[in-house]
Amino acid sequence: MDEKTLSLEEKWENITLANNFIFYKVMHSHPEACKHLLELLLHIKIENMEMANEETLIIDHDAKAIRLDVYVKDSDHVYDIEVQVVNTHDLPERARYYQSVMDVDMLKPGQTYRKLKDSYIIFICMSDIFGKELPVYTFENTCREDRDLKFGDRTYKLFFIAPICAKMIEDEKLKKFFNFFVSNKTGDDYTSRLRKYVKDARHNSDWRKQYMTVEMMQNYAFEDGMEKGANKKAIEGAIILIKDFNVSPEIAAQKMNAPLDKVLELAEELKK
Repeated sequence: MDEKTLSLEEKWENITLANNFIFYKVMHSHPEACKHLLELLLHIKIENMEMANEETLIIDHDAKAIRLDVYVKDSDHVYDIEVQVVNTHDLPERARYYQSVMDVDMLKPGQTYRKLKDSYIIFICMSDIFGKELPVYTFENTCREDRDLKFGDRTYKLFFIAPICAKMIEDEKLKKFFNFFVSNKTGDDYTSRLRKYVKDARHNSDWRKQYMTVEMMQNYAFEDGMEKGANKKAIEGAIILIKDFNVSPEIAAQKMNAPLDKVLELAEELKK
């Protein structure tokens, strides 16, 4: 099935967890499913966590805001999970910026730097952006002269390549999740629950309307996939600022580095 030829209605009826809109809705509506996924991805046990409400982070009126897919906190850690279908060729830089903005958001005035929590930026990608055919790429700062010496800033960036994880990863439970993510085929109780959550999401009329608004962004013809992916994320963030924070379209476009004409057009559609 060629997704490019589908109408918006058909896309909605065939939507899967690999769509970042549905991923966001499912994980926020079912925190226990998000908690379980983090435990699978990071091989950890999370006692208590909260879904952060501030997915759009604004650190300064002159700074570029960011729109996070899933932003999760516990007592000692913060996690951001991003679903990335298109390789925008800027994911390392995005991970760097997301990390810095999350740090600023995390540290309150007067607190010492030791109050910064362990931070995990997680990208679930549909293509191997590093080209080494590895299922997972994990990055943390190390000393160039002594690779055994860790910098110790407690920041981690992980890139899971979903199609490779579905075939090569050793953890069977995680492999079943990625197989579901790629093919929509269930393999255990967790993926069966996720499939039900996705089905329930498709029956939510409010979410359908929101999806239609977001998908309008894809109808704009940008020069290439990189520009299209970057602009879509920026425009989506601008629309969130307009809807949820009463920011003017001009300021929202500026803060998200989004094309003003597209933001104004979508803002008018929202009014209708």
